[in-house]
Amino acid sequence: MFPEYDIIVVGAGHAGCEAAHAAGKMGSKVLLITMNMNTIAQMSCNPAIGGVAKGQIVREIDALGGMTGIISDKSMIQFRMLNRSKGPAMWSPRSQNDRMRFAEEWRLTLERNQNVDFWQEMVKELIVENQQVVGVKTGMGLEIRAKSVVLTNGTFLNGLIHIGEKQFGGGRTGEAAAKGITEQLTELGFESGRMKTGTPPRVDARSLNFKKMEEQAGDIDPGKFSFSDTPKLTQQLSCYITYTNKDVHQTLEQGFEQSPMFAGRIKGLGPRYCPSIEDKINRFAERDRHQIFVEPEGRHTVEIYVNGFSTSLPENIQYKALRQIQGFEDVKMFRPGYAIEYDYFPPTQLKLTLETKNIQNLYFAGQINGTTGYEEAACQGLMAGINAHQKLNNKNEVILNRSDAYIGVLIDDLVNKGTEEPYRMFTSRAEFRILLRQDNADLRLTQLSYNLGLADKHALDLVQNKYKQVEYMINDIKQKKYTPDQINPTLETLNSSVIKEKAPLINLIKRPEVSLEKLKENNSNIQEYLNKYSQLETEQAEILIKYDHYIQKEKELAVKMENIDNIIIYQEFDYDKVKGISSESKEKLKRIQPQNLGQASRVSGVSPADISILMVYLGK
Repeated sequence: MFPEYDIIVVGAGHAGCEAAHAAGKMGSKVLLITMNMNTIAQMSCNPAIGGVAKGQIVREIDALGGMTGIISDKSMIQFRMLNRSKGPAMWSPRSQNDRMRFAEEWRLTLERNQNVDFWQEMVKELIVENQQVVGVKTGMGLEIRAKSVVLTNGTFLNGLIHIGEKQFGGGRTGEAAAKGITEQLTELGFESGRMKTGTPPRVDARSLNFKKMEEQAGDIDPGKFSFSDTPKLTQQLSCYITYTNKDVHQTLEQGFEQSPMFAGRIKGLGPRYCPSIEDKINRFAERDRHQIFVEPEGRHTVEIYVNGFSTSLPENIQYKALRQIQGFEDVKMFRPGYAIEYDYFPPTQLKLTLETKNIQNLYFAGQINGTTGYEEAACQGLMAGINAHQKLNNKNEVILNRSDAYIGVLIDDLVNKGTEEPYRMFTSRAEFRILLRQDNADLRLTQLSYNLGLADKHALDLVQNKYKQVEYMINDIKQKKYTPDQINPTLETLNSSVIKEKAPLINLIKRPEVSLEKLKENNSNIQEYLNKYSQLETEQAEILIKYDHYIQKEKELAVKMENIDNIIIYQEFDYDKVKGISSESKEKLKRIQPQNLGQASRVSGVSPADISILMVYLGK
């Protein structure tokens, strides 16, 4: 019934979709297996993409030839660039999306990929021969053979949903849990654990009083994620902000005895940075209110996502508490919030390619590795799909360094440090965040994508032409000088010190209160000159000028790190022969099996002294 596939991808969430599409586009014959064809690329949590550090990941996915950015642009209903008041390393794009359009666009994209086939069923078992995966068995007993398998099971592995004292199996509300894979992998020697996440109730927009809330509009000139020619957003929908209060907190506290979290029925750890409303009230008892973001689920639906009100309390408590929030007095609830527990596998059991160490040609991507968030899942799926294809075709594996991309930071953190709670990306996790800005992801990664066969020549030309123009603009700016008469009135307007003699434009731009945009607005000579360049080119040139010193410093540090990354540790290396390394370090190094000295230095528990000893030993 089935041919032998190159790659089977299990699960059609954000990780599975990116894995299947990338591998198919590169030329592998792919089978995407999902339990429900109608929920491909479902936005199970909030209808939004990007945010702090996550937006940078989406830009990187786009530069690498992934689809999340393009599909976000096509389904966007609002766009905001977060952290504009901070430096450009912190700027993070975020969109509100039409949930139904997002899923539809993903499905259509996959259906247009001639190398991707679909099958709707549960996978209950892997077919493993001689420590190598060779296919899967489905719930109906079908055996489907493949050279490689990518598991992207999300929250479905032995998923257990909690609402108050009720609990029932499910990967999402209304969908069955996946059984069998955890048990088999454990028998094969894998370590597994439990994690927990949650979601808030969904409500009817027609029952809300938005006049009592703060409007949160999108950017006046909205941007987008993709570096390609995706449509520009013209009509935006607003989100709204309201707050809980003491009455809301007291009502929620009435349900604490029935809370599965406080009663100990939930064993898995939840995301530290996205706690449930009951957890926030319990941990921050001194606070009288907590912010609630009221987010539309789409352009043509009245369903609302109540961001900030994630809960697993009984439905009646949820409903009563919601009605005490300002603007929610007459609220109608579509469905209650819930918590879900699921199995994951500590990612220290993976190689940096996301292939498992125990079983050849088996890859894990997404929440199965202990991460949280669409963006974190999508980038892992993309890298797993790329590396599965590369290995099958005897091509070089693709491993991004920490100085290459946030994706590199994420995978390096997971494989070398592991995670005991749902891992979420933040800008603070990246030591080279000035290099890893959202605006330059195309420069960092498009050439690699083109070499892999994901990005086309048009995409590469766009990047090369853009940066040629930026380089030309910077060189042009270096030549420009202005006399006091030409520039002082403008500087006074910007509350910047006036000059007494002719000064180079590049020195003025380095002032914190001066920007090219402000100069353009307030000086006709500069306006005429800058009009030759696009807004993107102008923004990029200004960043490179203002932060040149810091960028060069980070580049030097990155080169030092790359030097240590180039010291290879062979797979058969015997750590027991190395004298002077602590027993704890030896144990962890043997378990992680780092591929180079840089990776070894980032293994949790391995000291700088241990690395120095290893460096001497390897030098011999």
